[in-house]
Amino acid sequence: MASHSRLMTSTTSSRAQLTRPDGSALRVLVVDDEPSICELLSMALRYEGWDVRTAADGTEAVRTARGFRPDAVVLDVMLPDMGGLEVLRRLRAESPLVPVVFLTARDALEDRIAGLTAGGDDYVTKPFSLEEVAARLRGLLRRTSRVVADDGLLVVGDLTLDEESHDVVRGGTDIRHTATEFELLRSLMRTPKRVLSKAQILDRVWQYDFGGQGNIVELYISYLRRKIDVGREPMIHTVRGAGYVIKPAA
Repeated sequence: MASHSRLMTSTTSSRAQLTRPDGSALRVLVVDDEPSICELLSMALRYEGWDVRTAADGTEAVRTARGFRPDAVVLDVMLPDMGGLEVLRRLRAESPLVPVVFLTARDALEDRIAGLTAGGDDYVTKPFSLEEVAARLRGLLRRTSRVVADDGLLVVGDLTLDEESHDVVRGGTDIRHTATEFELLRSLMRTPKRVLSKAQILDRVWQYDFGGQGNIVELYISYLRRKIDVGREPMIHTVRGAGYVIKPAA
């Protein structure tokens, strides 16, 4: 516990706090059936200056989220009453853009991909450091904050992204997306017709070293293609050996 305390004190004293646009504390919901994990995470995240609530099972998590309206959720995959993926589905039904970090004791690649495929934005494998969880949340919260650039609209061909409302529309059709998909698309649309490498995308979207796993970029590019390009002239293109680019449909 002493080492955790030193870690939390040193990291928060040297970094400005993140807040909501109105200056109030960011809200984080921690969901885990192990009281010790909930307690440690709550302490670490409160050191960040955030408002933290906890839940011990999926039912409590959904109920708490409905009233608390969290800005981010830390969610254990294994819960006593329902799986974390089902909890995520219920949370996203009411708050489609809330970023979610999965906690999992399973470190197989297929388990991690399952959580991301279901709509999770990130994952941390147990055992984990408190600073790692806080860092993942900071990255997610920074990139999902509603910051408007210029008039807030990015337009490439018949695809429009509103940085203020987070609406994405192609050819008059609304495109549903997760927080990470939105940030990846925004990064591509801010530099249309310019190729971004996997390393550049990792830096811009994930904002930390994702274990050197460039395949996470491929995974999310495939998600975007299913939503943006399927049944239409493609806009997202792979440049072999170089990266990815978005440009108006031919």
